[in-house]
Amino acid sequence: MPTSRTLLVIPLAVALFGLPTASAPLAAAPATDVTLPLLVTRGKAPAAALLTREDPWPPAAPGQPEPQAAQQPDQQPRWHFTQASQTTTGHTSGSYVGTSTDTSAGTGSAAGTGPSAPSAPGLRRTDHFRAGSITKTFIATVVLQLAAERRLSLADPVERHLPGLIRGTEFDGRTLTLRALLTHTSGLADYTTGTKGLIPVTPLEAVRTALALPATTPGRWSYSNTNYVVLGMVIRQVTGNSYATEAARRIITPLSLSGTSFPGARTTLPSPHGRAYTSEGQDVTALNPRVAGAAGELISTLADLDRFYAALLGGRLLPAAQLHQMLNTRAAQGRYGMGLYPQKLPCGTTVWGHNGHIAGSYVRTAATRDGDRVLTFRVNTDGIADPTLERTLLSAEFCT
Repeated sequence: MPTSRTLLVIPLAVALFGLPTASAPLAAAPATDVTLPLLVTRGKAPAAALLTREDPWPPAAPGQPEPQAAQQPDQQPRWHFTQASQTTTGHTSGSYVGTSTDTSAGTGSAAGTGPSAPSAPGLRRTDHFRAGSITKTFIATVVLQLAAERRLSLADPVERHLPGLIRGTEFDGRTLTLRALLTHTSGLADYTTGTKGLIPVTPLEAVRTALALPATTPGRWSYSNTNYVVLGMVIRQVTGNSYATEAARRIITPLSLSGTSFPGARTTLPSPHGRAYTSEGQDVTALNPRVAGAAGELISTLADLDRFYAALLGGRLLPAAQLHQMLNTRAAQGRYGMGLYPQKLPCGTTVWGHNGHIAGSYVRTAATRDGDRVLTFRVNTDGIADPTLERTLLSAEFCT
């Protein structure tokens, strides 16, 4: 669940879902096909996979789903899938297998292998996995939709929606705003410092844990999972529904994200799925998502995450004013917007997205500002040996 740049030292086992057609010709191998294997060699991850998506469609109206391929026969999104793995599930040993790639336009199954074909060690392109803090982009989107509907204001104090929740020697919910929560400038400590991200807690327990920890400086950016746990509570108070219900109604269903869900306390992953390992090799595939809640509970697939970020940045989920607020990083000193953060690459290109880290899983999604090109990669472990690899991979995709 921790934030982007502090988690570059996390291994990445990426399983991405490509949607090629059997008759589509293979394009020249992208640069990412060369850099992806580094995640299992220098990065020492068991496996890695990557899915990129290019969408030439013009933005739909906010809140409207993406047109289906049948409606736009000459303007289908292009997908490219690549993967790499070791021959064993241990990520400190085992021989390197290599990469396989599929490039296509539109939807369908790859030539020679269906979308559920396994890839050593047990990853599939259609696998469900824990997406960690990518959950925050979903939560921020719901809050900004509610702001657009005038059901709340980002200037609202927490006290207006959750009376008495935040009271302490250093904090008062009467002055702490929703904007500060969204931008990680509240000063609230990260409750996972106390739970280590391993102890399931209720939202109220998470807040109480955070209030017992040393605060950071209000007004200064400091990533804290507590902020988004509180926002999840605000969503329930404003709508009468859980954040999971609202995200499903407003995002998951309209965009047909069939592999995306909020599992609640369910410890298992939907099928198909691979295995998840700690950096020490312990199998943590079964996990109580309440360790993360609104800060990192989400389960998704590679294709769904590509689709979501393309729709969000393409203006399909938020009116222009709210999307502009989401991308405004001034409050967080340029480091974070609202559920999104920018990363400037060596070539000068800036990509937008989020990462997700939870026990046994690391995921990273990045996209161009217009959402026309999106990359998602994942590894099924939580410790990458070489911290430079993520930036290398993004540069290979967006700078060439």
